[in-house]
Amino acid sequence: MSQTSQATADPTVIEDKSSFIIAISEFWKSYRKNKPAIVGTIIVLFFILLAIFANFIAPQGINDQNIANRLQPPSPAHWFGTDDFGRDIFSRILFGARLSLRVGFLSVIGSIIVGTLLGVLAGYFGKALDVVISRVFDILLAFPSILLSIAIVAILGPSLNNALVAIAIVNVPVFGRLVRSRVLTVKEEEYVMAARSIGMGDMRIIFHHVLPNSIAPIIVQGTLNIATAILDAAGLGFLGMGAQAPLPEWGKMLSDSREYIQNAPWTVLFPGLAIVLVVVGFNLIGDGLRDALDPRMKN
Repeated sequence: MSQTSQATADPTVIEDKSSFIIAISEFWKSYRKNKPAIVGTIIVLFFILLAIFANFIAPQGINDQNIANRLQPPSPAHWFGTDDFGRDIFSRILFGARLSLRVGFLSVIGSIIVGTLLGVLAGYFGKALDVVISRVFDILLAFPSILLSIAIVAILGPSLNNALVAIAIVNVPVFGRLVRSRVLTVKEEEYVMAARSIGMGDMRIIFHHVLPNSIAPIIVQGTLNIATAILDAAGLGFLGMGAQAPLPEWGKMLSDSREYIQNAPWTVLFPGLAIVLVVVGFNLIGDGLRDALDPRMKN
């Protein structure tokens, strides 16, 4: 038998693939039993589809103004009514979903990358490096997240992209401390000690053993933090520190419509409802992932 055939028939590789398939199957069985998590998944997928196909669904452009139709209540012509410039609120919410979801996903991805890197360095190598990184985390966590975000945006300048950067920076210590605590536990496991005893290098140990066994809490925390990031982006937009006109970001829409809350409540109702639904959806998914991935929750 050739070397290629032997490699293909390697029982270790087959066992690893089989174990992975079994783990995915067990995860899905556990996750789908969580009805709130399924509801959250449907909500989030619904908004993602709206964001993807906004160009085809939106009845009007996001900046199409008609002063004659300003502050019109919901009707067949304008499902969610119009704002103070006569723009269709339904169309703006659809395109606003793109902005809010983009901020949520990209800021959390950035936080995970940087936080995981710093957390691994602090937890695995320890000593002075751990002290320095941990103190930086402590300093960042000493500030309320929204205040720190405002300070960063004030330095960088008000814009949606700068708000995204600020939210990512604020969330770095959350993932950094999570990964650090997980690494401190995993690196003392017997299989890690065995790998070190046979001469496996630190980088191979980190990428083959430490990180794969730390991924579950990162996924759960990341899902929950997407909801937080969307809320922070909306808060910054409401304060005028995030998205700037004429972008249809949901927080900015709330800010622009607050003076019409009594005469035209629909201008505030629908953007606020969109924020609530997306945040609740991600929180339900996060809770479902935690229950499905945490062995202590199995029973």
